[in-house]
Amino acid sequence: MALLKRRADLTNEFYERVRTEKKQVPETEERLRETVTKLKKTVSDQTTEIVGLCQRVTLLNLASTVLVREREKGTSPAPEPPTPWTTSSRSGRPLLGPDRF
Repeated sequence: MALLKRRADLTNEFYERVRTEKKQVPETEERLRETVTKLKKTVSDQTTEIVGLCQRVTLLNLASTVLVREREKGTSPAPEPPTPWTTSSRSGRPLLGPDRF
């Protein structure tokens, strides 16, 4: 027991060798490996989502540019004014429209 207390480095080396020979992994290391695996999957999923969103932004930007150029050339009809979202059944007036938040 005195040797174990005085030579902690030898104790650690001994237990490390035993783990290596028996192929045992400490519980804390297993938890860390699981956490790292989960985080890598999260990063991968987020990267995939970011790539998809970048593609969507590019397509929307292209569509916007096409619509602006068509409007400038006069080939696209003028946009219609916004219509109310809901109307009252009695008066026909809008209850909530785009300008009423």
